[in-house]
Amino acid sequence: MKNYFHSVELDAELCCGCTNCLKRCPTEAIRIRGGKAHILSERCIDCGECIRICPHHAKRARSNSIDEIQPYKIKVAIPAPALFGQFNNLNDIDIVLTGLRAMGFDVIYEVSRAAELVSEATRNLIKEKKLRLPIISSACPAVVRLIKIRFPELCGNVLPLLAPMEVAAKMVRREIIEMTGVSDDEIGVFFITPCPAKVTEINNPTSTEKSAVNGAIAISQIYPELTSKMDKLNTIESIAKSGLIGVGWATSGGEAAAMLGDKYLAADGIENVIRVLEELEDEHIHGVDFIELNACSGGCVGGVLAVENPYVAQARIQNLRKYLPVSLNHLKNNDMDRMKWENELKFNAESFRLSDDIFEAMDMMEKMEQICKNLPGLDCGSCGAPTCRALAEDIVKGNAKETDCIHKLKARIQSVYDQLGKL
Repeated sequence: MKNYFHSVELDAELCCGCTNCLKRCPTEAIRIRGGKAHILSERCIDCGECIRICPHHAKRARSNSIDEIQPYKIKVAIPAPALFGQFNNLNDIDIVLTGLRAMGFDVIYEVSRAAELVSEATRNLIKEKKLRLPIISSACPAVVRLIKIRFPELCGNVLPLLAPMEVAAKMVRREIIEMTGVSDDEIGVFFITPCPAKVTEINNPTSTEKSAVNGAIAISQIYPELTSKMDKLNTIESIAKSGLIGVGWATSGGEAAAMLGDKYLAADGIENVIRVLEELEDEHIHGVDFIELNACSGGCVGGVLAVENPYVAQARIQNLRKYLPVSLNHLKNNDMDRMKWENELKFNAESFRLSDDIFEAMDMMEKMEQICKNLPGLDCGSCGAPTCRALAEDIVKGNAKETDCIHKLKARIQSVYDQLGKL
């Protein structure tokens, strides 16, 4: 079985087996066994929904600490545009960027700069009509992994361009090497992230063999110190080099609006994303060239590693965009070629494979169908599986038994009681 890296972790000591995460998980990656939640590694997409919903804080996301930048000769921060929506009354992005400099970063390169380049490249690809329409954005790694697991027929619709985070890391590395002559391994590039899915993408990339990003620091972790540094600034450096198109990527609809047309659709929140993908798979969506999907409500500002209410942050981003030019970054030379995926997006068959032997798998499938017919179909989650069908799958895999269903157990106990009463 393939080894998976996941940023979302479970603290078993805090877990009460309450089934909240079980019901919320979009890929049925959680089971309750022995009174504790267990995450199925091959199905988890690190969307962070279990972190968001857990009332006991038993789920958490791991990320890098600020101290991990120290070993590198040149320390680079590539902040997500969602970071700018975390601060009240902010009217100048340079205040945030100068604050990052004060924290010890030598170079600040906004991810929103790369977002403007990706937007331009996407517009060019739409004009060339070489891709299958509608094109689905590849910016949200949780959505890309969701498609790999649940919607194999849509893999060919995903935009084969690197996400702005990866593009920004590649570009800033190239600029630093050209300007200073330092070796690549002396440069430490750290993404300031609002979500755990980006942490996973850095450590286990989907679209490339190796990420150009060295690590990811959660906005929630960096926020207190950054706020303190921003309050104590004597001068503000002129660092920002992105416009409203790039900064707009922080919120739902920002990337789609950057297509500068009207044949687009934007959806946020994992349930809405799934609904759109299902309708797209069933060919119920027409007349759309581009689809932007964000697993988090409100877009990237809604990530579980952010600190501000996503809708408050969204309003702040919209207000901040008033002070910005449309775009400050444009494609040059071979920029578009450097953005292309190295790996083709393929269905992750292992996620729902019953057996490596096709005949055994078919036999297990038949047993699953039979077990499903005998289950109540309530999908109550009391058995420790999210649905009756998921329980049937666990049973044929040997990970559960039919009496784990409390309704079947109750019926069996009643049957034994009735038989004893006849003695």
